Amino acid sequence: MNILIAYCTRHGCTEEAAQTLKENLSGEVTLVNLKKNGKPDLSAFDTVILGGSIHMGKIQSQVRKFIEKNVDVLLEKRTGLYVCCMEEKQAQQQFENAFPEELRKHASATGIFGGAFNFERMNFLERKIVQKVAGVTESVYKIDEGEIKRFAAAMDGN
Repeated sequence: MNILIAYCTRHGCTEEAAQTLKENLSGEVTLVNLKKNGKPDLSAFDTVILGGSIHMGKIQSQVRKFIEKNVDVLLEKRTGLYVCCMEEKQAQQQFENAFPEELRKHASATGIFGGAFNFERMNFLERKIVQKVAGVTESVYKIDEGEIKRFAAAMDGN
């Protein structure tokens, strides 16, 4: 099985989740950062997994545009959808807002993998916003590796 994990990351969390997911999947897995390559050739893949991070309640525009351009193809393939999000109370709603309903219903696996505030990768303004809104003053890492493994097992059909 040829698997594409197409993701978008801002501070590296979603990329780390994609790498962990790759390590837990069976088959040939290709990672593509949609910020660097927004037009991967989907015809080469049996399965497409899409991931992005939530910032200020929304997923990256590159992920939204990728879905808009490819929704018909994605609905013909085995798909998985995930987000990285620090807002635990709002995570499910933000996940639902990130992906169209028809794609969510079609997906073989969906996941909310937790998130991170990586102060080393944030600019000054981003750090100040996180400090004010989330009350966080240093880097926090809350990726749920168990959820990533559950997602991988669902994608593998286990």
